[in-house]
Amino acid sequence: MAKKRYAQVGTGGRARMYYEAICTTYKDTSELVGFCDLSQTRMDYTNKVIQEQYGYHEVPTYIYTEFDKMIEETKPDVVIVTSIDRTHHQYIIRAMELGCDVITEKPLTVDEKKAQAIVDAQKRTGRNLRVTFNYRYAPTNTKVRELIMNGVIGEVYSVHFEWLLNTQHGADYYRRWHRNKTNSGGLLVHKSTHHFDLVNFWLGTAPETVFAFGKRNFYGKENAERRGVTNFYYRSTDAPAAEGDPFAITLKDGGRMEGLYYNAEGDSGYLRDRSVFGDDISIEDTMSVLVEYKSGAQMSYSLNTYCPWEGFIVTFTGSKGRIEYKQVERSYINAGGDRNNEGAVRRADIMVYPLFAEPYKVDVVMGKGGHGGGDNVMLNDIFSDNPPYDPFHRAAGYVEGCNSILTGIAANKSIASGLPVKVDTLVKL
Repeated sequence: MAKKRYAQVGTGGRARMYYEAICTTYKDTSELVGFCDLSQTRMDYTNKVIQEQYGYHEVPTYIYTEFDKMIEETKPDVVIVTSIDRTHHQYIIRAMELGCDVITEKPLTVDEKKAQAIVDAQKRTGRNLRVTFNYRYAPTNTKVRELIMNGVIGEVYSVHFEWLLNTQHGADYYRRWHRNKTNSGGLLVHKSTHHFDLVNFWLGTAPETVFAFGKRNFYGKENAERRGVTNFYYRSTDAPAAEGDPFAITLKDGGRMEGLYYNAEGDSGYLRDRSVFGDDISIEDTMSVLVEYKSGAQMSYSLNTYCPWEGFIVTFTGSKGRIEYKQVERSYINAGGDRNNEGAVRRADIMVYPLFAEPYKVDVVMGKGGHGGGDNVMLNDIFSDNPPYDPFHRAAGYVEGCNSILTGIAANKSIASGLPVKVDTLVKL
């Protein structure tokens, strides 16, 4: 049987999970036929990695303006999109128009106009579009879906969801391209798409009305000055002023940071180590969101990116009781180490409090690897030649991808206007 052919757009830190899987675990049924990126240096480094570490063959490379040429010459069945968020729609749409199915990293895109263009292209071409929500596949998150699906607390009326990013992982968004809202849609789109999708998945519903507040209280130069900081720098690598600063990183690590970013600055124009206290940051760091769902459930949500620990606390209150779920995660810096440490679980506790009965702790299998152990389970679902039946239906398409980002997009609009936003007015699915 012929191998399924994959081309990948974007070879930065997020790309590794996919090309590594194809080059190792799934090499007997999958083949990597092309890389496409802004930076030739970055693609050359990626080719070096897959040859030296995985014993894989060199993959043809194409500069981002040669996307059509790559499709024509390499004839992929599927295009994997792991480029900067604001470009997702370009590659998703063009790949479908050229006859390819698409797997895209979250978020699907960054605003409602780009989302509508993707929806229209999918309907026009009939191609399959998958969004990779790895947190759905984490055993602990799947267990919560199972409890709610089985009616353990009855009909869910209320959700309170608090996500904490610490001063290692959280700060990293303010060093990178994510700090510009045009690139990422802000963290309510780029990061919270994970969380909003989990609620949609857990409850089996979609958002209806959104109201939000958002502010930048901690990061940025003005906030640092207000706290008495006087020592500033533009970027941290080789900056004397960055020595001893817990918010500074170096790209000269002799590994991926250096190969993917520092050495590629000449042909990418991208600085990966900007100061988190710069004066050109346009995303918030303190966000609060209220959501009413089509099921009638309500959610209060908060995201703070300067916390002393990493993880989340979520509670569900329903007609038959309450679930309280806390997860502490291992902190990480993207592309700065073992990808299996990205969102790896350090501790997870699920308690059920039934009405008129004794509370009990739910036994859970702790997932191993990135994103609560969800990464490897999801990769098997994507790349396996014959994946097992999934009773939880964790695979997500363009509708699920839209429903997750539309919560964040509506929240951004609410922050700007001070008014609630009806989600159905943004995109016609």
